[in-house]
Amino acid sequence: MKQIPLAIGVDPARTFDTFLTGANAAAMAHLQAIGPAAAPVFLWGPPGSGKTHLLQATAERWQSHGGRAVCFDPSQPLPWRPDEGVSLMVLDDCDRFDSGQQQAAFTLFIEATTHGAPVLAAGRVPPVDLPLRDDLRSRLGWGHVFALRPLTEEQTRAALRREADRRGIFLSDEVMDYLLTRFARDLKHLMSQLDKLDEFSLVNKRVITVSLLKQMLAEENAA
Repeated sequence: MKQIPLAIGVDPARTFDTFLTGANAAAMAHLQAIGPAAAPVFLWGPPGSGKTHLLQATAERWQSHGGRAVCFDPSQPLPWRPDEGVSLMVLDDCDRFDSGQQQAAFTLFIEATTHGAPVLAAGRVPPVDLPLRDDLRSRLGWGHVFALRPLTEEQTRAALRREADRRGIFLSDEVMDYLLTRFARDLKHLMSQLDKLDEFSLVNKRVITVSLLKQMLAEENAA
């Protein structure tokens, strides 16, 4: 009989302490210093470069100091209405906003800046290239803009190793090589594969090997 793993919340908290800085020290330092009435900040870069992590880390830090933060992204249905007393506005994946979400984001941006609440936002491209309405696009580019760079291969290996250690699993060099040569190199995707592999090994009561990884992929393709 296969073991059914319990949903125990193994995802690490997205905080500044768990963020691997790489070449993004300037962006992280700026966000760590964010205070009331600060100018808007926009982060851009490819998937896996750490945009969402930094946004959530800033929100977590803000709330740990007594503030109230709210985050909106394309997965959330309209209407978008922040609770009273929100003092930090976060807009993620802005490049994927539909027309209704663009209108809502524009309204939220105006309300936030009117009340002195900083606005943090992110997307895959710089503000000038966002496929958004002109008034929203221009406002997202008003303040500080940071281009985030993905981790190098060495840094990505270190991140995977650290996450495997945190989970208490052994990730051999052979498994690491297979992950890095068979999958997209962005950290978000690789962490997702590690999460599935960890669960698959628990279900099958086997240690993580290249053979087990191949079995998991074969079963996914056959499904």
